[in-house]
Amino acid sequence: MANEPRETPGERIEVARIVVGPFQENCFLVREAGGSGCVVVDPGDEADRIAERIDERGWKPVAIVNTHAHLDHIGGIQELKEKYGIPLLLHEADEPLLRSAPEHARFFGVAEPTVPAVDRRLSDGDVLDFGGIRLEVLHTPGHSPGSVSLVAGGRVFVGDTLFEGSIGRTDLPGGSHGTLLRSIRRRLFALPDEAIVHCGHGPDTTIGRERRSNPFLRESSVGTIE
Repeated sequence: MANEPRETPGERIEVARIVVGPFQENCFLVREAGGSGCVVVDPGDEADRIAERIDERGWKPVAIVNTHAHLDHIGGIQELKEKYGIPLLLHEADEPLLRSAPEHARFFGVAEPTVPAVDRRLSDGDVLDFGGIRLEVLHTPGHSPGSVSLVAGGRVFVGDTLFEGSIGRTDLPGGSHGTLLRSIRRRLFALPDEAIVHCGHGPDTTIGRERRSNPFLRESSVGTIE
């Protein structure tokens, strides 16, 4: 079923996906293979469902790491913070988006989320080590000013920067089409072709597949990117 989590074994980590909320956003649970601790990436909504999946596996959340702070990625944060006593990590440039989430919710006609406190600010080049779960932070702005991608074990969690056959929208506050293309080409396309891309919406893809066939990223469609 589309809303059920999907586990993807890797050499060092396991990934479970849970599709949540009216925007069908992908929340990911990431843990070291065989371990019990897990990192929650982008808990966008339905914190109760996310917690149920965590608890039924006997996993122990150690942190929430958000790729960015748009409304559809932050709705479950506060409840999970309170339930598990874990910190939220977010890039400083997206804190204004986080604070404006209730306003955006009213615009879209959805429930207003509680705005959580940021416990640690992410920076480009950070290596987050959560007891065997290592996430390298790449600042990949464009979809939002503080968007980051998280590299772990031959995988990259890109939020809404890159999708299968598409790219993130840039018509929201803080978006920049040129900046987004530079982030993808300079940061994401520097990763190996076989790297698995976990997107904020929709299916997984790979860096090589998007490099070869993404219509938004062909040279003829983007020109020279400085």
